[in-house]
Amino acid sequence: MKAAVLDHYDETLTGADFVRYGDVPDPKIERSSDIIVRIAGAGVCRTDLHIVEGIWRSKVEVALPYIMGHENAGWVEAIGRGVESVKVGDPVICHPLVTSGHCLACRRGDDMHATDSRFPGINANGGYAQYLLTGERSLIKLPKTLAPKDVAPYTDAGLTAYRACKKASRHLLPGQCAVVIGAGGLGHIGIQVLAALCAAEIIVIDRSDTALALAKECGAHHQVKGDGHEVAAVMELTHGNGAEAVIDFVGEGDAVAKGLTMTRNGGVYYIVGYGGKIELPTIDMITAEKTIVGNLVGTYPELVELMALADRGLVNLATREYRLEDANQALKDLHHGRIKGRAVLIP
Repeated sequence: MKAAVLDHYDETLTGADFVRYGDVPDPKIERSSDIIVRIAGAGVCRTDLHIVEGIWRSKVEVALPYIMGHENAGWVEAIGRGVESVKVGDPVICHPLVTSGHCLACRRGDDMHATDSRFPGINANGGYAQYLLTGERSLIKLPKTLAPKDVAPYTDAGLTAYRACKKASRHLLPGQCAVVIGAGGLGHIGIQVLAALCAAEIIVIDRSDTALALAKECGAHHQVKGDGHEVAAVMELTHGNGAEAVIDFVGEGDAVAKGLTMTRNGGVYYIVGYGGKIELPTIDMITAEKTIVGNLVGTYPELVELMALADRGLVNLATREYRLEDANQALKDLHHGRIKGRAVLIP
């Protein structure tokens, strides 16, 4: 099969090519629960850039060369002898984690912390290819309203945004405020999730005018330019109190410190993006009673819930399609901020 393969790390992201397009062996069924999916679309994620940089080397065991791509959807191509829930030809979206289902975390529905798992595109071959090896427990059959290539980025970008914003929606009341930092690939989904699940006022911050325009289309009530004066703007919009919830899809640079400052006393700061550090005096944590919540992708049931929102048209993805052989161009466009929403590779 054809695939875009990561052969080497590029810590500065300045090389001519990040991946190599060419022939690799087809995946094979090895377990009775294995499934091979013919890829219709594979999302291109900022995490992929971090993988190219080598940031994930200390987090997972993976040997180069291997295939990135952890946002995948397509059609069932082949099934193991024990598979019963799907059949060849079914359109499916793939939960990003492949789990055994036997550990306590799996049985409690806490997929992301399963003790027996693999993560295609992170620590196993992923979907920058014509075919992907996954497992039966990871697949969700798609309704006729949703084409696989159009929903692939929901499996990480959408699911991560949904998980964080669902948590926030559980305590946000009418008349309260939620700040979304970053209206890019994840943020524009998070805005729609907040609008669908709660009645809070939504304030969005981004440096890009294009992203702010997209945020308005997605239902944001206020758009604030990230020009250095965003904290003051948010404080003015919240009558000097800050927001009850701040969802940070950037997580690096000065976004973290500013996000915590924008969070109201007794409020919750949800960290989704990564690359920076959280540093604050403990006395401030005590006196302000702010809560900091990490968010790691999401569970299988949460992906089912997100597909229900998409099926009803309450959440929509802004995507830009690239051919699989143009994976380098997609990665470079993402790196340089030239993509509105999400990039999707089409084999």
